[in-house]
Amino acid sequence: MAKVLRILNRFNLGGPTYNAGFLTKFLENDFETVLVGGQNGDFEESSSFILDELGVDYNIIPEIRREINPVKDYIAYRKIRGIIRSEKPDIIHTHAAKAGMLGRMAALKEGVPIIVHTFHGHVFHSYFNKYKTKFFISLEKYLANKSDKIIAISPRQKEEIQDFLDLEDDKLITVPIGIDIDKFKKGGEDKRFYFRKQYKLGNDDIAIGIVGRLVPIKNHKMFIKSFSLLKRYLQGSRSVKAFIIGDGELKLELVELAKELGLKVWQQGEAQDGTADIYFTSWIKDMSFVYNGLDIVTLTSLNEGTPITLIEAQASNKPVVATNVGGVADTLMSDVTGLLSRSKDIYGFYYNLLQLVINDSKRLKMGNNGYRFVKNKYDYRILVNNMRNLYESLLAEKVPAYNKAKPIYSVENERVVVV
Repeated sequence: MAKVLRILNRFNLGGPTYNAGFLTKFLENDFETVLVGGQNGDFEESSSFILDELGVDYNIIPEIRREINPVKDYIAYRKIRGIIRSEKPDIIHTHAAKAGMLGRMAALKEGVPIIVHTFHGHVFHSYFNKYKTKFFISLEKYLANKSDKIIAISPRQKEEIQDFLDLEDDKLITVPIGIDIDKFKKGGEDKRFYFRKQYKLGNDDIAIGIVGRLVPIKNHKMFIKSFSLLKRYLQGSRSVKAFIIGDGELKLELVELAKELGLKVWQQGEAQDGTADIYFTSWIKDMSFVYNGLDIVTLTSLNEGTPITLIEAQASNKPVVATNVGGVADTLMSDVTGLLSRSKDIYGFYYNLLQLVINDSKRLKMGNNGYRFVKNKYDYRILVNNMRNLYESLLAEKVPAYNKAKPIYSVENERVVVV
């Protein structure tokens, strides 16, 4: 049995942990996987419970952190090399920027036969100044050309990465992420009832949410300003509530902005009476509880890969309103399951929110369209099948001793079958 060393930036709430967990669990009959991740940040909720629920073992290298730190990065690099020497993997598969840099450099040094990297997002714009950005692009070009396959998680992200890296045609491929779609529909009515009871929402309140780290790249200021415009326009003709689910370095600044705009703020831990306009809930582990309680789910990012929050929202039959950046447009059907606006376009975003708030039938119809769309595209079994076939083809090509007479799998009627 071939062995895979899978390395993530960190085990925080988000798509990479789900992907790693599903691949580790559901490829276990075909591949032995050693799963390694870094330390989640101070404002991030750990996602280790996802792996625990799946029964997946994992290891943490505390020195793999999101921020750049030459000393810790070097220690992490040395530790990864040690794991490679000990485990002797046939494949190293890295996920996201920091893991991709350290893991692939270690794999090259130790002579791992097959190197695969997945971009869950990228840092080629909107993160750093032009000098740092230029350095990271140069480094990524070098590592990408030394890798056997580079994976984008959406067609638009693939195009964007190709524009920056200019890779060979067969080097860069698309493999969409996968989630457990059905769990977001189970017990939906009960979850909606208890979510709205917890936050004292009335039956007619339209709850609009945004999920993610409170950091500049997510552009929560745009969400708050657009919501303020919405409140001002409605003048009480419809009751709307905003929910910011997540935490991060900008929390205090965002709370102050909301207050400056005349919004009544509630923060986790405070007593509440249901009169707040905007709720800062911090992290909530059970996101199916959240999505079923909301009416509209949004995203205002400046840069994204494939945002899992939009996929989960549609799986919960909720319409989405988002900025058209990165792979966002691939995660929804424009004007069918959600509405798109330009990046930083506060008024366009506000207008899209307004359409779904004042038009109940449009909001419900878009929400009902979402489940069917994501079920056919993002079910985790499709991800597992795609990755199995990729690994098998790379092993047959790069590792002559590997048994090439392995079965090829396909997904039919939501079941993985041998063909």
